[in-house]
Amino acid sequence: MFQASRLTRHVRALFLPLAAGLALTALPAPAAHAASTLTNTGFESGTTGWSAYSPTGQSSASFVEAGGRSGASRLSHWSSSAYKVETYQYLTGLTNGSYTMTAWVRSSGGQNAAYIALRNCGSAEQRTDLPPTPDGKWIRLVTSVKVTSGQCTVSVNSDARAGNWLNVDDVSFTPGSTGLSVRGVDVSSLKKSEDRGGVYRDASGATADALGVLRSAGADYGRLKVWVNPADGYNDKTRVLQTARRIKAQGMRLLVDFHYSDTWADPGAQAKPAAWSSHTYEQLRSDVYAHTYDVLNALRAQGTTADMVQIGNEINTGMLWPDGSTADWSRLAGLLNSGASAAKAVSSSTRVALHLAHGGDNALYRQWFDNATARGVTFDVIALSFYGYWHGPLSSLQANLDDVSARYGKPVLVVETAYAFRLDSEDGHENIIDTTGELVAGYPASPAGQAAWLRDVMNVVEAVPNRRGLGVVYWEPTWTAVQGNGWDPADPSSGNGWENQALFGYDDRPLPAMAWLGHR
Repeated sequence: MFQASRLTRHVRALFLPLAAGLALTALPAPAAHAASTLTNTGFESGTTGWSAYSPTGQSSASFVEAGGRSGASRLSHWSSSAYKVETYQYLTGLTNGSYTMTAWVRSSGGQNAAYIALRNCGSAEQRTDLPPTPDGKWIRLVTSVKVTSGQCTVSVNSDARAGNWLNVDDVSFTPGSTGLSVRGVDVSSLKKSEDRGGVYRDASGATADALGVLRSAGADYGRLKVWVNPADGYNDKTRVLQTARRIKAQGMRLLVDFHYSDTWADPGAQAKPAAWSSHTYEQLRSDVYAHTYDVLNALRAQGTTADMVQIGNEINTGMLWPDGSTADWSRLAGLLNSGASAAKAVSSSTRVALHLAHGGDNALYRQWFDNATARGVTFDVIALSFYGYWHGPLSSLQANLDDVSARYGKPVLVVETAYAFRLDSEDGHENIIDTTGELVAGYPASPAGQAAWLRDVMNVVEAVPNRRGLGVVYWEPTWTAVQGNGWDPADPSSGNGWENQALFGYDDRPLPAMAWLGHR
């Protein structure tokens, strides 16, 4: 990923107003009672089966009203004054084991806390925070827990400011567990940063190894891009081998991202490497195979076999233009299969991912992967870039993940996302995101806003049915402002435009968002 141009996205809130009268006239919730199964999951029978508790005496802030996701009714939390309320069912007589709560939600955002939770289950409470939904669309969330005491409380919680609201509908509590197997970081710029004097610190302020800090926070995958013959000598085979050793030494897995270019490859640029520029299509197929095999085999030889590999980077429009453009799908399919074949020849266990940008654009993904599958392109994982300030609301990401994972029977991985923790630049180079008008509604450019964004993207991926949501990779968390480590490999004076989206702050310490790499 690299977007040299800046895009502005205006999101208009479509909140459905909550009538204060409904909250005032709602009947008190019934007394808590125990059952062995969740009842009235769509709130079609009002508050039957559900209880409300408020430590501040505001149980009326929990009520059922018209406007359900699938039926006539929904649970709502709202009050004209600040409030705290929990809506819950207490289950008993459960067989011990793992259980998952699923709920469809909407939220105004702005609460001190708004989440679904499983508690009193004999193990640690598990919760999932509600994202703001300014487009008014429902988001499906999940949270899992291990029941060890034969009982569990299913609950919806608000600690809210005056006027904050949430909606919940279609709740379920079923055997099974969820979680993410990939909590990754793209650290392609790290080696150059360190070589140019970049410093990273731990939470106490002590100088530290950035990879070690990320690993301690929960990162379990490292992603590295590969350019063929870059102008600055970084992100080539030699440098990738060096950083791969460090990634594996941390006990992390390795994702190798082939750009098949000497510089940035993305939907607007897929330039051939200079050394391949005059080659015929058949030669390009051989080039792709040889280059892919060479890098991956060298990784295997040094004991750092790639766990996953991308054949191309953000290849919405193809790669190795013009030969591999989507204007000629047969040729593009041949190039993709050359790369996939090389990867599998080195290690049959290495998973092959195909990566597109615009992760909320379902029409794009259907058209692209329909063409790929129709031509027998080999792949194991569908990888997506999803930046909310460019690619739409979380509801669009969820709809696309749900659809393509089912349509093609493949796991999905958000292989790039990030968010700003401030808007000003540290190196004088204009940041890619640097105005409030470019932000995602409900997510300020602050450490808390950045953390909420990563948390909510991970929660959406975790909720993909049948555990087909592999996880999330944060893009370039170590690309801080270091002179000489700019975005243009041919221009040492270029800034990077990205330091306000790193996971290390301008004081070089970890930001709160980094803690979400430890997501369950």
